[in-house]
Amino acid sequence: MDKPSIEAVASPVAVAPRLRRVLKLWDLLYYGLIALSPIAPATVFGLALKLSGGHATISLLFGMIGTVLTALSYGRMAAVYPSAGSAYAYVGRSLNPHFGFLAGSAMLLEYLLIPIFCVVFGSLTAARLLPHVPYVVLAFALSAVMTSLNLLGIRSVAHANQILLYFMFGVFAAFILLALRYIFHHAGFWGVFSFKPIYDPKTFSLHAIVAGTSFAALNYVGFESISTMAEDAENPRRNILLALVLVCVFIGIFSCLIIYLSQIVWPDYNGFHDPATAFMDVTRRVGGDLLFYAMTLVVVIAMTSGGIAVQLGASRLLFGLGRDSVLPRKAFTYLDPKRNTPQFNIWLCGLLTLGGGLAVGYEFIAELITLAAFFGYMLVNLAVIKHFYLTRGQKGQVVSDVMVPGVGALFCLAICCGFSTPAKIAGGLWLFATLAYDAIRTRGFQVRPIMLDLEEP
Repeated sequence: MDKPSIEAVASPVAVAPRLRRVLKLWDLLYYGLIALSPIAPATVFGLALKLSGGHATISLLFGMIGTVLTALSYGRMAAVYPSAGSAYAYVGRSLNPHFGFLAGSAMLLEYLLIPIFCVVFGSLTAARLLPHVPYVVLAFALSAVMTSLNLLGIRSVAHANQILLYFMFGVFAAFILLALRYIFHHAGFWGVFSFKPIYDPKTFSLHAIVAGTSFAALNYVGFESISTMAEDAENPRRNILLALVLVCVFIGIFSCLIIYLSQIVWPDYNGFHDPATAFMDVTRRVGGDLLFYAMTLVVVIAMTSGGIAVQLGASRLLFGLGRDSVLPRKAFTYLDPKRNTPQFNIWLCGLLTLGGGLAVGYEFIAELITLAAFFGYMLVNLAVIKHFYLTRGQKGQVVSDVMVPGVGALFCLAICCGFSTPAKIAGGLWLFATLAYDAIRTRGFQVRPIMLDLEEP
C-alpha cells in the first residue's frame, strides 16, 4: 500500500541526469514488497471476513486475479513509457488526455487518503495496547509525528525500511508456526485442511463475495509503484513486468495463507473485539500476549512510516499541480528556504490527515482508497487495448492485447461496483468535480488538459 517517498521536490536549477540501469529483478521485488507491505492482510482480515460472509480467503484470491491481470498491463505500459510510471501518464498518453486527467485525479485522491487510513488503522491498533487513551489523542499523536518529520525534511532510510521488512516477515513467520501449532493441538493434523474458508454453503452469497473482494482488494493497492523504477531497471521490458506479477502473486498467496489459518483458528467471524482489528484477536489466541504485542507494534510502526512516505508523496504531487498552474502557484510551490521542503503542502496534508482521521471511519476510508486505485487500474487496462490493439493495429494479438486487459478491466470494474453506497457516492462526486474542473479549463474539452511530469523535480 506504501508509496515511494521523495527527496527535495524542487531546486532553483533543474538538473536531469540520465539514470543508470542498475536495478536487478531482485531489487525490484524487494522494492515491491516494501510498497505493498506484509502487514496488508492484517488491515483487511476482519471486515473482509464479515462482508464476505466468512469467505475472506476466496475474496483475496479473486482480488489477486484482477490485480495480476492489471500488473501485466502496467508492465507492458512501463516498457512503452519507461520514464512515466503512473496510471496518469499511461492513460493520458495512450487512451485519452481527459481520461488521463481523471486517472490523475484518482491518483491524487489515493495519495491524500492513504495517510488518513494510516492514522485511523494505526490509532485503532494502538488502542488495543493503550485502551485507556482516547482515540482522539492517538490520532492526533500519529498525525503530528507524520507531519512533523516531513516538515523537518527527514526521509525514511532504505536501511530502516529493510530492517522493518525483515521484522514484519519474522513476526508473521512466528504467527504461521504458532497458528499451525494451535490448529494441530485443537483439531489434529487434518484440521489444517479445511474447505470452509474457501466455501461454506451456509453463508455463501455472490453479492457478499463481491463486497468482500472489493474490500479485500485494499491488500494489493500500491503494487504499481514498481513501474516507476522502469528507467532504473535492467532489461525493463522483462523485469518490470516480471516483478509486478511476482510481487502480486507472492503477496496474494502469502495473504491468503495468513487469512486461511486465521479463519481456521477463529471460525466465528462475528466474535471479535472490533472487526477493524480482528487480526489482533487471532494473534493473541495463537501466540498469547507476546505475539499480540509484537504484531501490534509492527502494525503501528508500519502505519506511521507508510503515512510519512505517502504524505510526502502527496505534497510533491501538489507541488507539481502548483508548478503547472493547475493549483494556485504561489502557495503550492512555496519551498522552505532552509530545508527545501514544500511547507504549505505538508501542512495542508497534515491537517487533512488529522481531520480525516477524526472524521471518517476505517471501512469508509479503506473503500474510498481502493475505489480510487482500481478506477485508475481499470483505465490502464483500457489504455493497453487502445495502444497495442487499436493504435498499433496488431490484429493478430487478440488474447494479449484485448482479452487479458479486457478481463482485467472487468475485474477492476466489478471491484469498484462492490463498494458501499457512501463510498461510491463520495468517489463519484470527486470524479464529477474533476470532470467539471477539466471542462472549464479546457473550454468544454476542446483543448488538451495539462500533462504533468510527476517524475520531474
